[in-house]
Amino acid sequence: MTADAPLDAEEERFWRALQRVMTALPKALDDDLLKATGLTLSEYSVLMFLSEAEARELRMIDLAELTRLSASRISRVVDALKTRGWVVKRRHEVDARGSVARLTPEGLERLEGAYPALLASARRRVMDHVEAASLPSLAVQFERVAGQLG
Repeated sequence: MTADAPLDAEEERFWRALQRVMTALPKALDDDLLKATGLTLSEYSVLMFLSEAEARELRMIDLAELTRLSASRISRVVDALKTRGWVVKRRHEVDARGSVARLTPEGLERLEGAYPALLASARRRVMDHVEAASLPSLAVQFERVAGQLG
């Protein structure tokens, strides 16, 4: 089948549902998390990626790439977290133009405290609506799609 071949009815149905999920889900998760914890989904993501990084720190450019936020947006998010004492920021030792963000113990505690709310939202918004038997196949397929996106 050629890349520009029209979608059949089931492909179109799936594609439209996926578009609705891609549009609505981040907002719903963000609203749930903000209401339950006071954290935005972007703030939670920054804390999460820092918690998983070696020495719990990342260059700002790498953090922006992981979170899919622009350089200016990641700076605003990290600065907001820094104000709350959950992240510290310093100049990179080798590249003085770059900065490094590091998760503080208080930031890790905040992340751990917010996790149950995000988990509850993910279950309520997505997992409770997906058949358990289909999860392995869906995971493989979505990993394939995500992998080719970069």
